[in-house]
Amino acid sequence: MADKRIGKKRPVGRDRVIFDILSHIILLILSALCLLPFLLVLSGSFSRQEDILTKGYRLIPVHVTTDAYKMLFRIPEELIRAYGVTILVTVVGTIFGLWFTSMAAYVISSKDFRYRYQVSFFFYFTSIFGGGLVPWYIFNTKYLHFHNNLIALILPILVNVTYLLILKSYMMNIPDSLYESARLDGAGDFTIYWNIVIPLSKSGLATVGLFIALAYWNDWYNAMLYMDEGSRNLYPLQYFLNNILTKAQAMNAAAARSGIPASDVPGEPMKLAMTVVATGPIVLLYPFLQRYFVKGVTIGAVKG
Repeated sequence: MADKRIGKKRPVGRDRVIFDILSHIILLILSALCLLPFLLVLSGSFSRQEDILTKGYRLIPVHVTTDAYKMLFRIPEELIRAYGVTILVTVVGTIFGLWFTSMAAYVISSKDFRYRYQVSFFFYFTSIFGGGLVPWYIFNTKYLHFHNNLIALILPILVNVTYLLILKSYMMNIPDSLYESARLDGAGDFTIYWNIVIPLSKSGLATVGLFIALAYWNDWYNAMLYMDEGSRNLYPLQYFLNNILTKAQAMNAAAARSGIPASDVPGEPMKLAMTVVATGPIVLLYPFLQRYFVKGVTIGAVKG
């Protein structure tokens, strides 16, 4: 009799069923609210300028048109080149950013490093106080010669102190007994870092790597500072699209002064089409890192 009772499933209570139903309904509503802005952007990118100005943004376009995408892809070679520059900068920057950030995090998380607190404070202090834009620009251009080259798009944001401290906290949760066992077997610091710390920090590395990749993918500020018209071939995607938008706004202003209807230039749909073009690839990357990302953002939330 006891074995039969153990094998039977415990009946689910009514309160539990109601709770599950309400939870699913609330999650569906929240998911729809999160998806709604992107649907509006997608719909607006296929709308006419006149419809947006007179009737506002709609989930279903009043008149479907691809004028914004036609203008955006008028010079496909330059757009593809900008995509290539952004992909190259994002991949190289993310790899080296993760490498340097994880090595620094391992050093300042190691209890064998006597000055780990002083070095951690140094990193933290630099994240609060900076020298300002003008000294930063002069130092990078005059002394480091970051001008009209890809290094100017990679090196200035290679290491982020916030991500460094996140990885440090993650690595501090790795048991010290693993380090001691490795050292007893004759392993050095780099061997411990590569064979023990990196495999055990996959969630943290995936989370920080996604943040670094997003920073590089969305960066246009460094291109504005260090790139001029003579280096258009090195424009990243965001800065290239920003230039197109600026020219479209100038066309609208010129059209208004000339008496030409502003609706003939799809300025608003172009903004939305640019958003779709710029965010599409990076959004597709998220599902592959989701399981690591969800675990990584909860670093330190539960301690065993």
